[in-house]
Amino acid sequence: MPAVLPGVLLTLALGFWGVRRGGHMWRDEAVTYDVAHRGLSDLWHTLGNADAVHGLYYLLMYGLYGICELFGRADPLLVMRIPSVLAMSVATAGVAMLGRQLAGPRAGLLAGIVFAVIPSIQRFAQEGRSYAMVCALVVWATYVLVRAASADGRRARRLWRWYGALMLVTCLLHEFAVFALPAHALTVPWTARRPWARAAAVVVTGLAPLAVLSQRQKDQVGWLHVDLSQYAGATGLCVAGVVCAALLGRLGGRAADAGRPIGLRRPALALLVTPTLALLLIAPVKPLYADRYVLYAVAGLALLIGALLDQMSRGGRRRTAVAAVTAAAAVIALAPYSVHLRTPESRLDDTAAVTQAIQDAGSEGDAVLYMPSRRRVWSLPHPQAVAGLDDLALDRRPAASHTLYGTEVGADVIRARMLKRTRIVFVTDPSRDPVDRIPREIVKRDVLKDSFEQCNTRSDRGWRVTLYARPGHCPASP
Repeated sequence: MPAVLPGVLLTLALGFWGVRRGGHMWRDEAVTYDVAHRGLSDLWHTLGNADAVHGLYYLLMYGLYGICELFGRADPLLVMRIPSVLAMSVATAGVAMLGRQLAGPRAGLLAGIVFAVIPSIQRFAQEGRSYAMVCALVVWATYVLVRAASADGRRARRLWRWYGALMLVTCLLHEFAVFALPAHALTVPWTARRPWARAAAVVVTGLAPLAVLSQRQKDQVGWLHVDLSQYAGATGLCVAGVVCAALLGRLGGRAADAGRPIGLRRPALALLVTPTLALLLIAPVKPLYADRYVLYAVAGLALLIGALLDQMSRGGRRRTAVAAVTAAAAVIALAPYSVHLRTPESRLDDTAAVTQAIQDAGSEGDAVLYMPSRRRVWSLPHPQAVAGLDDLALDRRPAASHTLYGTEVGADVIRARMLKRTRIVFVTDPSRDPVDRIPREIVKRDVLKDSFEQCNTRSDRGWRVTLYARPGHCPASP
């Protein structure tokens, strides 16, 4: 459809542009790569212990890697990231169709284009994680919801079944998609509340076993904390959406909404604000907010901006010129960030850079120590690169232990092993980050402080690699 194609083609172009990022991956993608390359039995048992919330995605990637291996060697980064590019293109098509349904063809076309250029959409279109797929499914579930709410008879029943199925699959792909349900509750008219409630009940019931299992694994998100910069960004997006909705009302959006069973402003605002606000309100009890968890909320902002641009273009030459200049200025302002997103420096860390720093710091026969243990993730995509170093704390490797990062021996054993070594490569977070206060991590820090001296340190965004040695055993400076 004409309303869909420009946004989809733009998403594909932006998605494939620099998709390999120079052959680098960051820590979350390293988990995807490692877990998806385990045997099916190991993968299944791993999900019983960790990361069940991403289980369906890992199974999909396991199958995809398996299919690619049947046809010869494939670039693992492309295998991991291209599904996200395609999924985000499907999401763009859904945004365009939803805008077309709610506000007309031109609003849909503009909403699709706006969605494609939003920075977070550009970023997660190139991530080897589930968020692009979740975004696509939520958008299309919202579209089906809007269609179902205005249908009747057998067609309505069929659409409600499709809505329930899409939302259930979405929530199984990532359970935080469930926060789209209250947004949908605010969208449907009273006449459609009963069939929506039945569909939502099926979704919640189907999600319950995964929710119970993931609750047992809640320590995995123990690293999340109240990040004021992220919270300010989320609040800013919501405020921007409210402002767009208000301007849209003043420019004729109310009149456009009046002729439709469901107007654009209510579902768009609900989708933007409700999931984000829910996670922000939970934060004082348990910090759970990360923008990627509710990435689909951005579709609501794209719909509002697209409809606003449409209304401005209908208000004569002056408004049309203002809309064109504003859009051009936004694209120009985003250009440097779009370029930055295609570089390794755009992510929190770079597993290849960390591994290279470990190799440079240590020599054959030296020891390596990860603190906290989850930082072993940096070495998972490059096992041969650190094969010559003795992982002092490791008890069982990740695949063998059915965990994400492997299991470690007790604190006393770690202490004894460390005291037998002359040089240890210490791999950890930046010094500004909080440290884990559990016995194994405490003993690592204490022994290094009391019995070793720091030789040299190399650090970058998100990581720090330091060589420690017994007094008098630091290598000579070049």
